[in-house]
Amino acid sequence: MTGRATEIAYVQGDATAPQGEGVKIVAHVCNDVGGWGAGFVLALSRRWPEPEAAYRTWHRDRAANDFGLGAVQFVRADGLVRVANMVGQRGIRSGSEGAAPVRYQAIDSALGAVGDRALELGASVHMPRIGCGLAGGKWSEVEPLVRRRLAARGVPVTVYDFEG
Repeated sequence: MTGRATEIAYVQGDATAPQGEGVKIVAHVCNDVGGWGAGFVLALSRRWPEPEAAYRTWHRDRAANDFGLGAVQFVRADGLVRVANMVGQRGIRSGSEGAAPVRYQAIDSALGAVGDRALELGASVHMPRIGCGLAGGKWSEVEPLVRRRLAARGVPVTVYDFEG
């Protein structure tokens, strides 16, 4: 990594099949209630069993670890791919006032840790439009966080829009 700012690359494709050379971190948003059964996590589980198993253990043992909003768990998926389970969603449904489960501050914190790890490993980061599916967030709110926590620090970022 050069430390020079990079642009975010937008591509059509599958974030569970990250493009490029070297170590790759696939980042995504999880909820804080231990649910793993809808959205992007289904694609992750079809590709690799380890991220789901690790997340479920992390949540089950949360009294003795750092599980919670803003936390990140890094899981080796295969040789050069790591998955970043980022807790950035409160619950799984919109609240009674219609508030989306997304928590931008938690995503921001988690992306900071992902940026640190990417720089340590010389890795690129790959993701869908995190926090914008079932979490109900807006990319116009998330993209500046990705830009500041990753791209501005010289971490190559690819955002995948799935065709399917």
